Amino acid sequence: MAGTFKFELVSPERVLMSVDAEQVVVPGADGDFAVLAGHAPFITTLRPGVLDVTAGGTKRRVLVKSGFAEVDPTRLTILAQSAYDVDDLTPAIVSKELAAAEAELASAKDDAARMNADTLVNELRRLSAKAA
Repeated sequence: MAGTFKFELVSPERVLMSVDAEQVVVPGADGDFAVLAGHAPFITTLRPGVLDVTAGGTKRRVLVKSGFAEVDPTRLTILAQSAYDVDDLTPAIVSKELAAAEAELASAKDDAARMNADTLVNELRRLSAKAA
């Protein structure tokens, strides 16, 4: 298909998503970036946030905690510590993840850990408010 690239979202346990995507917006460590077919190659770390995946004319949102992204002109691979499809998040899952993120924030030993935990806490609170 013209204008698409191979997108794979991989966790330590399994491949979570493998689709031909038109666009993916990624929460990079240095800011959000959009990937389209033909993107310049690079590798970056992720910050906690939501991937916005457009594939086959539909959009999916996936919460990732952290990980890495590898981009080349024909492929985007996300290696995520953990990932949740936003549509599948229940209040119980959000509550559990929020408690864990708040504990991480309280015990953060450096600014980078504090910033990542704070970002995840804020994202989970935003998702919790939308689910309510």
